[in-house]
Amino acid sequence: MVFKKWRHTRPFFGAILTVLSGLMILWVPLNLYLSTFLPGSVAVIGLLFGGLITLMGLMSFFLPSASKALGIIVIFLSILSVIGALGGFLFGTVFGIIGGALLTAWRMVPAEESAGTPSSDVPAQPAKTG
Repeated sequence: MVFKKWRHTRPFFGAILTVLSGLMILWVPLNLYLSTFLPGSVAVIGLLFGGLITLMGLMSFFLPSASKALGIIVIFLSILSVIGALGGFLFGTVFGIIGGALLTAWRMVPAEESAGTPSSDVPAQPAKTG
């Protein structure tokens, strides 16, 4: 019950997809680690972008109010990760775009709305038709 309440106060599924995307993007340059650190290799960019995307996903757990900006940065880095890490064989790019979109679309629900009960101070008004 506590976990469910904690999960509803932050962009949980967007953050999970973002962390998963960052790990997929990190997987390609880490498996090529012998050639990653050679001079002129662009695989270092994959390490940088994958690490940043993973960090953004973790930050969205702890800073839910900044999820909109984090989501935009995640979408941008996911698209650019195709350059250095093949975007985690494009699965990381797709998951990053979806996770960034979920982070961007998430909004904090006020406590009154999340309780699900209408407030008794406001009288109910009939719906206008026509």
